Amino acid sequence: MPQYARSERETLVDLMQTLGPEAPTLNTGWTTRDLAAHLVLRERRPDAAGGILLPPLREYAERVRRQLAARPWESLVDQVRRPPVWSPISNPLLDEAANTMEFFIHHEDVRRAQADWQPRDLPAGLQQALWRRAAALARMALRRFPAEVLVQAPGYGQRSAGRGDEQLRMVGAPSELVLFLSGRQRAARVQIDGPPGLADRLRDARLGL
Repeated sequence: MPQYARSERETLVDLMQTLGPEAPTLNTGWTTRDLAAHLVLRERRPDAAGGILLPPLREYAERVRRQLAARPWESLVDQVRRPPVWSPISNPLLDEAANTMEFFIHHEDVRRAQADWQPRDLPAGLQQALWRRAAALARMALRRFPAEVLVQAPGYGQRSAGRGDEQLRMVGAPSELVLFLSGRQRAARVQIDGPPGLADRLRDARLGL
């Protein structure tokens, strides 16, 4: 069985080690050091990881993330490379489900923040895995968008999300759709068809979980 989560993790860590701790990422205000600290927090600090999604815990989570970011760089990225087996999101049974999209997105956060990035030719199996997540992500990310959005990944499927009388069509590879729907619209290679003003609103919307 392909281990896409493991592969994306390894190539992300290799890239971060090549670029160093102060390289830019697509995450506003974050360097590779900040991103590595986020990943360590997510897997190794269950007391703070809830703050990634829950606003009441966000201040505490950010304080813990900054503490982790102050650690020596090599130690920090080594902890990203070698996840704890006791973690509920990184154990062998759940790694693919919990981490494939997470590490793909953050790998691209680093890649696409560099001046010379180019799209990768991804395996069909990884694209299929990302499509399953994109379909679910579309329902969450677009639940309040004031138009129906037909999300299409040629060769993989389509989903409808959002609500309203007007309609947009979003077309792209599953990998590009995942990036768009997770809030990386400007870095994603996605085609949007429909009323121009509404399309611009979608490109500027705050998407993601």
